Amino acid sequence: MKKHYTAIISRTFGNFASKRFPRPFQQLINHGYVKLMGLDMSEFENPSSYLTLNKLFTRSFVKPREIDADENIMISPVDALVTDYGEIKEGKAYQIKGMEYNIEELFGSYHKDSVKAVEGGEFVNLYLSPKDYHRYHSPDNLTIKSITHIPGKLYPVNFPLLRNKKDLFIENERVIVECLDKKGRTFVMVLVGALNVGKMIITFEKKIQTNSKIREPRHYAYENVTLEKGELFGWFEMGSTILLFTQKDSFNPQLAINQKVKFAEPIGEIK
Repeated sequence: MKKHYTAIISRTFGNFASKRFPRPFQQLINHGYVKLMGLDMSEFENPSSYLTLNKLFTRSFVKPREIDADENIMISPVDALVTDYGEIKEGKAYQIKGMEYNIEELFGSYHKDSVKAVEGGEFVNLYLSPKDYHRYHSPDNLTIKSITHIPGKLYPVNFPLLRNKKDLFIENERVIVECLDKKGRTFVMVLVGALNVGKMIITFEKKIQTNSKIREPRHYAYENVTLEKGELFGWFEMGSTILLFTQKDSFNPQLAINQKVKFAEPIGEIK
């Protein structure tokens, strides 16, 4: 099966972004990108210090953000825009208002129990633009049960496609992270690939290689993998989307559609 054109474009861009150019040219690329995209670099190193464009994309903070220790507060795992949120009804959620999709298709065959567990719970869609901080962190204290990497296309996840392309999240490459919260309730995070996202990195699972030659889903189960609230567990190499799904009566989102949130800010109450 041939690679979809979106994957070819993304891999080509990824190769460019990962290439280390002579220092003056690299500085020109980095500063040009910062200016073009309007990046706020106040929490990061000077753009000139990054050896590749990809290093700039996946930049870390100079000073870590403070994590709210309140066990009743869920924090945003990323810097992002809230494109939609709401109650999960009849196994469906929305990629954006008016464009529903089937959660069982999104999660895949390895997570059918989780589909049932989140029925009546809440979903939150968090879109990372190319100018955002691209690393993702745990929004709560979580135990990782399993991960599934599902290969797919890499369509953009911007507003025009969210509004007009049915099942966008289902068609795109994604990583399903199935977890339990501290009370043993199901919590699922879905990392969605997009155009120019050469890679989605999971720090504790090196076997996951996105935008690669893999054609079938690959599943990984765990027994003793935990994440503390605010802990880094990976990054997008370019912007994309994270979807959160919670079990019924476990989370009360305190958000607004089109609200801009930052990693470590409260996004709702844990019940």
